[in-house]
Amino acid sequence: MDLQAEIKWIQTALSESQDPTFIEAVKNMIKSMRKVKETLTIEQIREDVLMAEAEADIKEGRVYTATEAHKIVASWNIK
Repeated sequence: MDLQAEIKWIQTALSESQDPTFIEAVKNMIKSMRKVKETLTIEQIREDVLMAEAEADIKEGRVYTATEAHKIVASWNIK
């Protein structure tokens, strides 16, 4: 796939279109794509922070054995 050729084809199609519904649909698709990309970036930042906190806990010895973790969960009395 020649990406530049595809982009040029899309630009030509948009330039030649006289259909406002088509233009609005493309515009909304691009906005949606950008929003998803922004959301993924925010989610990645949150995940990176959680990972850094987890690594710090491990280095400081703030960890539980599997048995201790099971006891903690059991104490929550979730039904």
